[in-house]
Amino acid sequence: MEEARISVKVQPGASKNELLGLKGDVLRLKIAAPPEKGKANKELVDFLSQRLGIPKADIAIVSGHTSRQKVVSVIGLSREEILKRLLPQPNLL
Repeated sequence: MEEARISVKVQPGASKNELLGLKGDVLRLKIAAPPEKGKANKELVDFLSQRLGIPKADIAIVSGHTSRQKVVSVIGLSREEILKRLLPQPNLL
């Protein structure tokens, strides 16, 4: 089964969960949960699961559990498909 890894920079303790976009090859997000006892990590997985439309079990934080910089593994989707589902597409006129 396909597995993609994406670099993520998380800003915990935000007012709401929000996708900020891509900076270089790093996906930037705001997460509402505080960075305590894995709450922000759990919220990150929940948020990505909802936005990607895949089960939480298919998403894992591979590295950076206590850092804002993380590497997330997604099973069943390519990197291109992940970015396509997460990022707003420019209007094609």
